[in-house]
Amino acid sequence: MTASASLGAVALIWFAACVVPGPDFLLLSRIALRHARRAGLHAAIGIACGIALWGLAGFFGIHALFAAAPWLYLALKLGGGAYLVFLGARLLLGSFTRATEAAPPPPRRLSAGGAFTAGLATNLANPKAALFTASLFAAAMPAHPTVPLGLAAVGIMAAESVAWYAAVVFALTTPAAALAFGRARRWIDRVVGAAFVGLGARLAFDR
Repeated sequence: MTASASLGAVALIWFAACVVPGPDFLLLSRIALRHARRAGLHAAIGIACGIALWGLAGFFGIHALFAAAPWLYLALKLGGGAYLVFLGARLLLGSFTRATEAAPPPPRRLSAGGAFTAGLATNLANPKAALFTASLFAAAMPAHPTVPLGLAAVGIMAAESVAWYAAVVFALTTPAAALAFGRARRWIDRVVGAAFVGLGARLAFDR
């Protein structure tokens, strides 16, 4: 398989993986709806940076490290699962607290650094991403890919992620979307919170 064919396969498979909703999509959607476009774009960059880090880890053999030290993979899974459960529980509790208030205060704007960190941390909370990336490279790349080819593949993954999530942010920050979110904010927080709790529990306990 030529280098261009390998990169094309990586781009196609990764785009398909990007569009499937997961923790990154849920977090990004809520940040974009609640804290506006600028915060959403910074969260998208944070997610892409996390993807790049897991991509590099997958390319340089973290699968072998996990096989040699299964406790490390277990620790990362438990820590990542706990983080997602924490995020979900906070959203759930906050949605019910606001429901009892007559006039809830306007949400505090999330800083660029806070949005970036939230995106990065949520992506890095799932060590299975490294295993998926390793499997992707094994299926789409030559048996012994060069380092430049691997870096190019990781760059494509990160660029596709930024493009997709930026498109999501722009779609969700239209006036119509903002109006709809304002009307259904508590229920959106509950759905997203429950999804985070479920995803975190599944990550922590799935074998």
